[in-house]
Amino acid sequence: MTPVIDVHVHVYPEQFVRDQELISKREPHFDLLTHNRVHKWGTADQLIRRMDETGVEQSWIFGFAFRDPGLCAICNDYVIDAVRRYPGRLKGFASVSPLTRGFTAEAERCADAGLIGIGELFPQGQNFDLGDRRQTWRLAAVLEERRLLLNVHTAEPVGHDYDGKGNVGPKEAAAFCLNHPGVRVIFAHFGGGLWLYETMPEMKLALKNARYDTAAWPFLYDARVLAAAKAAGALDKMLYGTDWPILDRERFASRLRGCGLDEREKEAFMGGAAARLLAERER
Repeated sequence: MTPVIDVHVHVYPEQFVRDQELISKREPHFDLLTHNRVHKWGTADQLIRRMDETGVEQSWIFGFAFRDPGLCAICNDYVIDAVRRYPGRLKGFASVSPLTRGFTAEAERCADAGLIGIGELFPQGQNFDLGDRRQTWRLAAVLEERRLLLNVHTAEPVGHDYDGKGNVGPKEAAAFCLNHPGVRVIFAHFGGGLWLYETMPEMKLALKNARYDTAAWPFLYDARVLAAAKAAGALDKMLYGTDWPILDRERFASRLRGCGLDEREKEAFMGGAAARLLAERER
């Protein structure tokens, strides 16, 4: 059986819990996302225990994408330490603020320490335009040079509102891919529906290096969304991600039972596709 890989997991150093109110005064997006009814804190050690309980072999972990590069560096130190303490079980992504001076040096430091990507970035929360090449070319350059993956928060442009949804959706995500076709990017939360446009021949080509994670699936879509992605020819680009500690594998069980995929397709979705992406990156 293919090992389960969760590609969308957040972990937080304990000092962020202690300093939540102080940080919130400086970081509006952190304030928004940590002061609501669904937010939960989780450490790397707690994550490993939960992975063992729910049968998850590997998690790809992020900190929090702050505007302040100093806070990003604290996240990165924590993620680097966690990956070193749990080799093989955890793969790490770096937090950077793409419009701040020196962010590429921080990305390089994290790559040198063994992290595999950058993310989950919050374009609205970090005050940068994902679709503006003038604001993203430095980010794309370090991603390509160091063969790093990118995870970016995206959301559906219709439907109910929620804290942290933001205004970055398929249009902005597609523009990023058109501007930087060589970047291997994972658009969080189903890419806000961007996968649908893989049925357009020119967009299929433009999105050749795009993937889509399923973080927060139970909050967003019913079980049929994966069957729809299959019909659109994009199922092989869907990566299992939960958004732990907000949600975990158990909350996805009913969606997986009703998703309409056969066992081989489920195994690919739950880990095989992520393993292939990692192998591509390491070649």
